[in-house]
Amino acid sequence: MLRRSSASKDDELRRVFTEHVRPVYAFFAYSVGASAAEDLTSATFERVVRSWHRFDPERGSERTWILAIAHNLQTDHFRREGRAEAVSADEHPELLEQVGAPDAALEGRLSVEQLKEWLRPLGAREREIIALRYGADLEGVEIARMLDLTPANVHQILSRSLRRLRELANARGAADQRQRSTGRSTGSSR
Repeated sequence: MLRRSSASKDDELRRVFTEHVRPVYAFFAYSVGASAAEDLTSATFERVVRSWHRFDPERGSERTWILAIAHNLQTDHFRREGRAEAVSADEHPELLEQVGAPDAALEGRLSVEQLKEWLRPLGAREREIIALRYGADLEGVEIARMLDLTPANVHQILSRSLRRLRELANARGAADQRQRSTGRSTGSSR
């Protein structure tokens, strides 16, 4: 294993935390929600500190190594919590109603809980890949390596997931437009 720098271990770990805490938190926020994200982020960095001596920069980047630790903690979390199956928005359209109009949600910033509601119709694998790509800002190749998939498979899952979310948002937007049109025509017939 190569020596990473002459900086002290504390300084190096402080730098690692500063550089990677946001992507780790975002990964958890996308996949488990804000309340558990803080605890799991802390647990991730506790493991990073304990196992820092095992990090090998020749095998991958710090970010990928740290997010692999986060991914393992997420898996453990879901096992402990008895993760429920994904809920279909087709069966529960009220899930998208809770978030509000899709145009406003997609153009503005969503809260972590709103984001979690938008992603709920997807399966666990789809949510995980979206969390790694957009929450943790990993490239497809890094995600593929972490999840033991091919880059093409990661791209396909991501593409299908985003298309599904777009379809749900468009369907919700059309329903809202019909509701507004019906409400206006009813009001003008008086």
